[in-house]
Amino acid sequence: MKPILLDLPMPITTPRLILRPPVVGDGIVVNSAVLESLEMLQQFMPWVKETPTVNDSEEFVRQSAANWILKKNDEPYLPLFIFNKEDQQFIGCTGYHHYDWEIPCLETGYWLRSSALRQGYMTEAINALTQYAFRVLKIKRMAITCEKNNTRSRKIPERLGYTLEATLKANRRNLITNELADTLIYSIYDIKNLPALSVQWDEKLNVP
Repeated sequence: MKPILLDLPMPITTPRLILRPPVVGDGIVVNSAVLESLEMLQQFMPWVKETPTVNDSEEFVRQSAANWILKKNDEPYLPLFIFNKEDQQFIGCTGYHHYDWEIPCLETGYWLRSSALRQGYMTEAINALTQYAFRVLKIKRMAITCEKNNTRSRKIPERLGYTLEATLKANRRNLITNELADTLIYSIYDIKNLPALSVQWDEKLNVP
């Protein structure tokens, strides 16, 4: 089946979170979270080198919403916005990228707004995303890459039982210091040892 014809069941829900594709109008909440977290994000996220406007964020939202239909293997790929179930606040972003439907395999990345840190939200979100990838998309490999010095980011795959597959020595520069830095590649090949978490989605839709 062609990727453009895949109707992926959404949203994904966990005990505390809702993960869903972007929709038109989300730009204002995304921008608010980015501005709140700007100093933190600029350490490791090249897309926030410049401070985004609301229009910049809305442009990203609309391009993302379009690619959830087109499913092109290119920026902005397939972002998923993370909302707190209790108060419906936008707290961060994750999603799937660099996917290869022929194998199939893919990667994920993530960021969380500053006020939502240290509450286990991203561990919960990536657990759910991993379950979904293996159970719904039937993938064989899922990867997470991050700078070695990005302690918060690397803790997520480590908590979830991902394997440290490789260390790419001196293959990037730190965005703040411009010094050479290493990239860590974590991967997972099944969900047998994934921590238990209740995850739900609509099983009725057409999936690969």
